[in-house]
Parts: sequence; C-alpha cells; structure tokens
Amino acid sequence: MIRSLFTAATGMQAQQINIDVISNNLANVNTTGYKRSRADFQDLMYQTMQIAGVTNAAGLEVPTSLQVGLGVKPVAVQKVFSQGDFIRTENPLDMVIEGDGFFQILQLDGTIVYSRAGTFKLDSQGNIVTSDGLPLEPAITLPIDATRVDISSDGIVSVLQPGTETPTEVGQIELARFANPSGLESLGSNLYAVTQSSGPATLNIPGTEGLGTIGQGFLETSNVNVVDEMVNLIVSQRAYELSSKVVQASDEILQMANNMRR
Repeated sequence: MIRSLFTAATGMQAQQINIDVISNNLANVNTTGYKRSRADFQDLMYQTMQIAGVTNAAGLEVPTSLQVGLGVKPVAVQKVFSQGDFIRTENPLDMVIEGDGFFQILQLDGTIVYSRAGTFKLDSQGNIVTSDGLPLEPAITLPIDATRVDISSDGIVSVLQPGTETPTEVGQIELARFANPSGLESLGSNLYAVTQSSGPATLNIPGTEGLGTIGQGFLETSNVNVVDEMVNLIVSQRAYELSSKVVQASDEILQMANNMRR
C-alpha cells in the first residue's frame, strides 16, 4: 500500500503540470501568434518481481513477467507550431507569415530572437519595431513623409512619397526557419530564442527555401482550440481525482491493516 501511495502521488503531480499547461493555453487564446503547448509524459521504472522465461517449481516456463509500475513523470512541454487563423486588420504594418518561418527581432543586448507575432509599429525615427520597441532585423526605416506602405509577399517593403507616383523600395524582410522549432526556448512577449536542440536559424527571403510568404494587413491568431483545451482539462481533472481516490483507498487499507491487532 505504501507503493501505491507514492505511485498515485506521481499521477497527481503530473496532472497538476498538465492543468498548468492547459491554463496557460487558455489564458493566451487571444494572444497574437501564440502557439499552444502540450505536456508529454512517460511511465516511471518498474519493479520486477518475476522475470519472463524462468522455470517454475513444476518445471514449466513462465510466459510472462511480473512487474509493477511506479507511476508517471512529465518529460516535456512541447510547443505545437501549427498555423493559427488569420484576421484582417487593414493596418499596413500588421504582417502574417503564411507558412513556415519567424520574424527576426533585435534585442537591446544585440542578440537576435524570433517571433510569429506580426504586430509591428513605427518609432519616432520611422523604424519598424515591435510593441515593446524592439526593431525588426534587418532594420527597415520608413521615410517620415511616406504616404503609403506596401509589403509584397516576398518581403519587399516599398513606400510612396509626395510628388512621385513610383514606389521606392526601402528594405527587405528576411525570415528564419529551424530544423526543430519545438526546441526553441520561449522567452515571453511572443519571442523565442535559439537553443542547441532547435538548431541554428536558416535565413532567406519569404517564399523561398520552404519559408512562408508575407501577408500585409493581417495577423495570425493563437492556434489554441478552446473546445479541445476544455476537453483536455476535464480529462486531466478526472485523472487527478482518480489518483486522489487511489491515495484515499490506500490509506483506508492501511488503516484496516493497523486495526487488525485490536
């Protein structure tokens, strides 16, 4: 019964982490470019009481082993980089990546981080920046007197200025892709950092080398499916309750064993 107490406790701890992941997904259901997380679990080691294939007292071969599992453990919280839905904003600096790829963002310390959120804005110098003021990389600066901004599907940024009818190219957006995007480190603020597991970033213009294209005036919504998350929450809650019932049953059996002396 002592073993079942600890086994059930691992189940409760695992489901608590699962509920934490689900709650974060639901909290970010309206976060632009958010990618849902999924908790992965593995069973723990087994206590072997009888090995398969041994000979019993009657001289016969035992066909199966006798093993008792010792519970479950969380092994990963994986980001699922499936495409979210698109919404039209008609804001010329809002961009969506239709397909694979990440925007490059330059941090204050000079390191490059990556994002799927295309909610870009202009700072006082006309630089295209994120909502936190971090510039897009490579840097693109729009003339102060620009009357129109056009961003092509392959990332070319052009502006129209007073006194001319011909657009002027002012920059080229480059996208990054990774061999294992699920290995990226989540930094918050819709940003990801490279890790050894993700592999280095491969840079190219949108629409080439497997990268997606740019859609101007659109944003990518969260890929969280509220119905699926609610179902997962119910399943996780019931699993937690079942593990707690096992703790209660083990406690009652131990109490009955202690009372046998009376």
